[in-house]
Parts: sequence; structure tokens; C-alpha cells
Amino acid sequence: MEALGSPAAMIVARFPPAEVAAKIAVSLGIGLLVGIEREWSNKDLGARTFALTALLGTTAALFGSAMVIASMVGVFLIVVAANARAVLVDRSLEATTSTALLVIFVLGALAGQGHLFTPVAAAILMTMLLAWKGELRRFAGGLKPEEIRSAVLLGLIGLVVYPILPNRFIDRWELINPREAWITVIIIAGIAFVNYVLLKMYGTRGIYLSGFLGGFVNSSAAALELARPVGAGSTASGVALSAMLLTIIAMFVRNLVILALLSPTAVATAAGPLLVMAAVALAFVRRASKHDEAGRTELHLELPVSLKRVLSFAALFLVIQVLCTLGQRYLGKIGFLGISVLGGLVSSASTSAAAANMVGHRQMQPALASEGVVLASVASALINLPILYRSVKNPALLKRLTRYTVILAAIGIAVLVLQEYIRR
Repeated sequence: MEALGSPAAMIVARFPPAEVAAKIAVSLGIGLLVGIEREWSNKDLGARTFALTALLGTTAALFGSAMVIASMVGVFLIVVAANARAVLVDRSLEATTSTALLVIFVLGALAGQGHLFTPVAAAILMTMLLAWKGELRRFAGGLKPEEIRSAVLLGLIGLVVYPILPNRFIDRWELINPREAWITVIIIAGIAFVNYVLLKMYGTRGIYLSGFLGGFVNSSAAALELARPVGAGSTASGVALSAMLLTIIAMFVRNLVILALLSPTAVATAAGPLLVMAAVALAFVRRASKHDEAGRTELHLELPVSLKRVLSFAALFLVIQVLCTLGQRYLGKIGFLGISVLGGLVSSASTSAAAANMVGHRQMQPALASEGVVLASVASALINLPILYRSVKNPALLKRLTRYTVILAAIGIAVLVLQEYIRR
């Protein structure tokens, strides 16, 4: 046997085989992931170069910072040579591929230091950015100044306003905590903004996708946008009906996501009714669109993040939260559920967030908050009907939509009552 102090034993102690094997596997994996995408894009630096560069970063990190610096110089020389060749042959620079190669070297070095999550997550995101070149170019080319301001405002309310808000109740009745309330505003604005971006990127590919993504932003506005251009034709009516049902499904899913983000313990009770209603609505969509072909359409929704919308939502959220708290405190369960229904007629997202926030402050049991979210969602689906009846001149479409929406509402309430009976 080799002595404990022998050179071989010291090497094994410094470089444990299992640990080194895991680091090498991660570096090769992230190198191949990015490299294959570059290979697919017909770049000179492909899968083998990226995999070897990641492996170089990992092995260099095992030997120390001096080796990492020397290896980085070597990678930089490779980048210079590749760009010199590209300029001579194609009259262009390989800026994106060169940057990706440098990043993959750094990620490989991180893997060599034992940071496994960071390089894997960063490599996946980098591959997504590289693969979505066309979509990102179209998206950036179609940006409007107000949309850029919307993104800046989202960063402002999340990174500047939030830290300076007091994290305590500012009233003696313990109704309003500014920082806790602002977290909800950030989450709702973030969800709306992400879906607005997705709608802008992919919404024109089909009316069904437009309906679903639009429902995440604003179900009532999306349903109205989809129904306005529909004439009396049965095919067009079937497509529009399917898309409007998808806006309702998206609203159910959005409210469940809000509840899961702000109060995971309350999800169990709300998931049953909301998912059952969503499943039945999907069956209705399949039936309505069975013989129809979804055409291309584009929704023109308001920006999800603007100063007016943020302040309006914050004010509405605070009003609903205060009313729900007072209703629960002085009127009990019936008072809270009644206010949840009224809140759902105005904004089911605000009502869902308020209920979840109350659970977070231990002002309400999760099951009761879930019931309020379900009732608010049902009320939000039903309030679309009078809005559409006032604006859409298509009796056949409205009649079918009314029938389906009422069935969904009845099913949701029935599942909620059944769950309450089983708990007892």
C-alpha cells in the first residue's frame, strides 16, 4: 500500500476521482450543448471546439488561478484568429460566436471550481438566446418606445421602489404593509409583461395562441378583441368561441399561479375546481374547433406595465385586500366570500393576490382563501358575458359562449362544495 504522504495519495486527495469526473461531465455537457447549436447554425467554431474549451476551463480551474489566466489568453487568441479568418473570407466578424466561446470557457472554469448549478443554468440560457436569433430580431425590430418604457418601469418598481418601502404595517388596524403589497404588484406586473412579450413574439401564428396568451394579460380585453372582427359565419364563430374559451382557461391558470407564488399552502383547495373547469373548457374548445381552422390574428392589448396601470392595480389591490380583511374579521367566512365575488367582477388577479397575501400574514386559513380565489375566477368568467353582449353583434356566438360559461361556473362551484363536504 502507498503511504498516506506519498505523491500519489496527495494527488488523489487533491483531485478526488468522483468529484473530478462530475466536473468534467458537466463541462463537456454544457460545451456540447452550446457547440451543437453553433454547429447547427453553420459556424466555424462548433461542437468540438466548444466542448474542448469548456473542458480547458475546468482542468485549468483544478490547477489554480494562474492556469486559468494563461488558458484564457489561449482562448482569446483562438477568438482573434477566428475573427481574422472571418474578416478575410466573409468580410464579417463572428462577434456572437466569439463571445459564446469566452463565456463557455468561464462556465467550464466555474464547473472546475465546483459551481455546478451556475454553469448549467447559464449554458441553457445562452443556448436559448443563440437559438432564438430570428425571434429576438423580429421582436426587437418591432419594439415601440412605449414598450421599452414599460420594461424600464418594471425594473423600476422591482429594483428601486421595492427596497425603499417600509416592511411593516403602517396603520394601527394592521391592514396595509407597503412592501408586502408591492411584492404582489411586482409579481402580477411581471406575469403580465412576460405574456405580453410572448404574445408579441408568437401571437400572430394562430388565434388560439393569441387567445391563451391574451387571457394571461387580461381575459376580458382579449375576449373582446377576439370577438369584435367575427361576422355571422359559423366557421369564424367556432374559431372565435374556441379562442374566447382559451382566454378563460388562461385566467384560471393565471390565478392558480398567483396563488402558488404567494401562498403555496392554499393551492391544494383551489387547484381542484380551477383545473376541472379548465379541463372541461378544453373539451368545449375541442368541440367548437373540431371542423374549424384557426386563422392568423393579432391582439392589440394595452401595455401591461405602465405607470397608470401599476398605480391602478396597486390601489385596487389595496382596496380589495382591506375589504377582504375587514370582511373576514367582522363578517366571517360569508363576508370574505361575498367580497371575493365582487372583487372578481373587477379583477380576479387582484382578488387572488389579496387572498393569498392574507394567508401569508396568517390572517386567514388557506382553504378559505382558495375558495375566495375560485369564486373570484368564476365571477370574472361570468362578467365577460355582459361586456361581450354590449359590443359583439353575433347572437349565435354569444349564445354558445353563455351556455359554456354557465356550465363551467356551475361545475366549479359544484366541485368547491363537494370538497367542502368531504373535508367535513
